[in-house]
Amino acid sequence: MKIYIVVGSVREGRTAIKIARWAEKTIKNFDYSTVQTEIVDLKEWDLPFFAGAHPPLSGIYDQPKQQQWADKIAQANAFIFISPEYNHGYSPVLKNALDYIGKEWRAKPAAYISYGSTNGSRSIDQIRQVCTQLGMIDSNAIIEIRDISKRCQAEEFESNEFDEKALKASFDKLIQYSNV
Repeated sequence: MKIYIVVGSVREGRTAIKIARWAEKTIKNFDYSTVQTEIVDLKEWDLPFFAGAHPPLSGIYDQPKQQQWADKIAQANAFIFISPEYNHGYSPVLKNALDYIGKEWRAKPAAYISYGSTNGSRSIDQIRQVCTQLGMIDSNAIIEIRDISKRCQAEEFESNEFDEKALKASFDKLIQYSNV
């Protein structure tokens, strides 16, 4: 089983990549021998703002990177989306990545990690709505990280026992919904 950890921020000095590395490292310590995780960094993908002639749900991909992105996403069995909360919503780069393709998201479970002014709760609310519309399975696996500015001053995210427990519980839910 392949689970992508999607980094939904491209800003300089971003926190999302630190959280993604923590999540991947921590997940490797869980007792799931058949699970592979991979960080999918939207900064590396550099998807142009979607401006195609055909709606992505049509499956007609006329943007140069659309088919590459579709092929990548099709390989995953489930996703963990990481996004900061920007202006009571989630990041534009993640919105663009979700909207870029259509059918490749369908019937795949999603988990969410966010942080920000309300610990990311409003960001997660919006991502969940879009993912549901895309036909993804809402695993109800949610992590809202508190005190993010204090805990990301070093090179690595400084997790605590609550973060570790929340990641384990969320990951267990994601696996459960992946096996349905």
